[in-house]
Amino acid sequence: DNGQYLASESSFYRVLKANDQLTHRGKAKPKNSRAKPRGYTATGPNQVWTWDISYCPSTVIGRFFYLYMIIDIFSRKIVGWEVHDSESGEYAAELLERTLWAEKCVKQNVVLHSDNGSPMKCLTMQAKMLEMGIIGSRSRPGVSNDNPYSESLFRTVKYSHRWPSEGFKHLEDARSWVKGFTNWYNNAHRHSRIKFVTPG
Repeated sequence: DNGQYLASESSFYRVLKANDQLTHRGKAKPKNSRAKPRGYTATGPNQVWTWDISYCPSTVIGRFFYLYMIIDIFSRKIVGWEVHDSESGEYAAELLERTLWAEKCVKQNVVLHSDNGSPMKCLTMQAKMLEMGIIGSRSRPGVSNDNPYSESLFRTVKYSHRWPSEGFKHLEDARSWVKGFTNWYNNAHRHSRIKFVTPG
């Protein structure tokens, strides 16, 4: 009767929200909800690819090699890979072009998904994608699980019992190892996500 209401803090917030009176206050930034990226479904090979770059340790502390890999999400085949001593959009663009020619799908509107790293967004890579007829797709900023196929592949690479835990001595050693791994993965590894057949 005297205009006083007793309730818990959460009850007040619930009532305010129900009546559309709950607004952002204070110095904290409002929650930034990011729309999920458009999903692409592959019904056959060479429709949707995903790619990423991962560190490969060397035997020298603080020095790394960089493993570039492109995977077909339908077949799970590693369609392209390279190892370099730096991260570069130029290397990525060259790998993409070679892979498209090797898979015979230039100008076939292949969707290429990646995260938001610098090599993925650089002008050289964007120009190459346009030239080759590629449809680009990228992860949401700050969302680490929008590129699960590449993340899963790199986990398989680095948890392989053949992975040299002490690191690679030379760039050529890393390239030789990845070549052997890719051959095994594509032609001998029975992938659980594709009914235990080989990706290649």
